[in-house]
Amino acid sequence: MSSHQVQLLFIDLGLILFLARGLGHLAARVNQPAVVGEIVAGVVLGPTLFNGAISDLLFPDDIRPLLTGMADVGVALFMFAVGLELDGSTLRGRSRVTGGAILGSTVAPFLLGIGLAFYLLRTHESRDTAAFVVFIGLSVSVTAFPVLARILTERGISKTAVGGIALATAASVDVVAWTALAAVQATAGGGGEHWRVVLAVPYILVMMYVVRPLLRAVFVKDGKAVAFAPWHLALVLIGVLLSAAATEAMGMHFIFGAFLFGTIMPREKTLALRTEIHDRTGQVTSLLLPVYFVVAGLKVDLGSMGSSDFVELGVILLVAIVGKFGGTYVGARSQGLPSRPAAALGVLMNTRGLTELVILGIGLQLGLLDTGLYSLMVVMAVVTTAMTGPLLSRVYRKPVEVPRAPESAEPEPVTSSSA
Repeated sequence: MSSHQVQLLFIDLGLILFLARGLGHLAARVNQPAVVGEIVAGVVLGPTLFNGAISDLLFPDDIRPLLTGMADVGVALFMFAVGLELDGSTLRGRSRVTGGAILGSTVAPFLLGIGLAFYLLRTHESRDTAAFVVFIGLSVSVTAFPVLARILTERGISKTAVGGIALATAASVDVVAWTALAAVQATAGGGGEHWRVVLAVPYILVMMYVVRPLLRAVFVKDGKAVAFAPWHLALVLIGVLLSAAATEAMGMHFIFGAFLFGTIMPREKTLALRTEIHDRTGQVTSLLLPVYFVVAGLKVDLGSMGSSDFVELGVILLVAIVGKFGGTYVGARSQGLPSRPAAALGVLMNTRGLTELVILGIGLQLGLLDTGLYSLMVVMAVVTTAMTGPLLSRVYRKPVEVPRAPESAEPEPVTSSSA
C-alpha cells in the first residue's frame, strides 16, 4: 500500500465510525435500534447523494477491497454471535404455540415472496429463475434475531411468554432461512462444482461430534465452566475464521461456517463464559460492522429511483409486512395465543435489520439481484426494522410479565398475557 492509500484508509475508517456512532445514537434517541442509524450512515456515504461524487472521492476503487475484507471479518463475527445466542431452552413449555408461529412466520411470507419474485421478474431479469424465486421468498421471510433480542430486553419483555415465543420463533425461522440460503448459494454460485456442497454433511457431523466435545473439554472442568482467559478468545476466533474458510471452500458462503461454530459452542453451565466471549467479540464486531454498512451502502443508489421503482418498493413492503405479520398472527392464534400478544408477535417478526443486509449482500454477490432491486430491498429492511418499535408500543403497550411454564405443560401464562 502506498502512503496515500494508508492515509485514505485511516480517514475512511474514522469517518465511518463517526457517522455510524452518531446516527446510531440519534436512532436510539428516537427509540429506534441503533442499527437503523448505522444502515442509514452507509447509504449516506454511498452513491445516493450527489451522483456518487462523495463515495468516489472517499472510497476509490483501490480502497474498497480493503474495506470489504474488514467488513467480511465483521460479518463473520456477527454471524458467530448469532449462533452463540441461539438457545433451545426458549422452546421449553411453549412448543405448540411456537410451532404455529414458526409455521406461519415462515410459510406465509415465503409463499407471498414467490409471488413477489414473479412480479419482479418482469423488470429484473435473472440468469437463474428458480434460484431467484427461492431467494426472494427467503429474503422476505427472515427475522433479525439479534436485533429482536435487544428490542425485547430494552422493553423488559424478554422473560414474558410473548418474549420467549418471539425468541424461539425468530431463532427457528432464521435457522431454516440460513439452511435454505446455503442450498441456494451452493446451487447458484457453485461455479459448476456443486458436488462440493455434499461435504457440508460430514463437516457438520465433525463439528457436532468432534469439535463440540473438544470445546467442552476446554471450557468445562469438573462440571464447572473454567474462568475466562485471553487465550479462550483467541481459540474461539481461530475456530470461527477456520470454520468460515471451510464453508467458503465448500462452495457455500463463509457466514455459514461462522454461524455453525457459534451454534456448537457448549451451552451447559457456560453462560458466564459465553457471555464474556460474546462481549469480547462484540467489541471487535462493533468496530467492523459499520464498515460493512458502508460497503453495503456503496451499492445502494436511491437517487435514480423513478415512479416505477416506487411502485415496486410499495409492493415489496406490502408483501414483506403482510406476509410476516399476517402469517405469524394467524399461526399463533391458531394455537390459542390471544389476539394482542399474537399481534405483538407479528410485529416483532417483521424486524429484519443487519441479518437482511447480509442475505441481500449474498444475493447481489451471486448475481441474483441487480443494483436497483438490491437498493429497494435495503430500503425494505430499514423500514420494517424502524416500524417495529412504534407498532409494538401501540399494540402491546402494557404487557404482563409471566413465568415460563413447565416443559410438560402448555402454558397458561401465554393466555394470561393478553391482559
